[in-house]
Amino acid sequence: MIYGIGDLHLDYSKKKPMDIFGENWLDHEEKIFENWKSKIKSEDLVLMPGDISWALKLEDAYNDLKKIDELPGKKIITKGNHDYWWESKKKMNSLGLETIFFLQNDSYKYENITVVGTRGWKAKDSEDFTEHDEKMYNREVNRLKLSLDSIENRGDKIISMLHYPPFNLDSSPNEFVNLMREYDVDICIYGHLHSEGHKYVVEDIIENIEFLCVSSDYIDFNPFKIY
Repeated sequence: MIYGIGDLHLDYSKKKPMDIFGENWLDHEEKIFENWKSKIKSEDLVLMPGDISWALKLEDAYNDLKKIDELPGKKIITKGNHDYWWESKKKMNSLGLETIFFLQNDSYKYENITVVGTRGWKAKDSEDFTEHDEKMYNREVNRLKLSLDSIENRGDKIISMLHYPPFNLDSSPNEFVNLMREYDVDICIYGHLHSEGHKYVVEDIIENIEFLCVSSDYIDFNPFKIY
């Protein structure tokens, strides 16, 4: 089985309470871990599209990553906008985590399913979209292309992980969707949206791609079965 859950926002230091987004965030870490342990088996794969830990440095994020590493299943993690601890794959792999694969400019094969992904970026029709955002946006599109180009044998399906929704604020598909369509991606999961932001969730089959939001509060802190 393949599951998805993003935006865990773990905080080993306990200095970043998430209940500012609503009472449902109270004890959210415990909810996630309990649901995870009751559902996920060692042979399952869990896709985690970003905002994993509030830590600012990799050595501080280790405490949160270790918790994830000790949970059942294999995990694939991509970067979110709050994952400031994210460093080179060499440094992250040197942590010695046994069940986590950090996805960056590459792909991952699970049975006959290929997983690709990148962070993505904010919608171009955002009021505060700047020239800097344009550069970041284009870089992220290129990183998704690098991930897709790394596929040697696509298998039965391609699943793409993005942190930001691949849609404009008016719900129209953006360049990330266009690129995924070119490579015949089958499923795209994303997160990032919390509380009032859920109004921007798009879940549908568009351009022959199934889109799913797996932000932790959107799925009630319960890993969602994707495939």
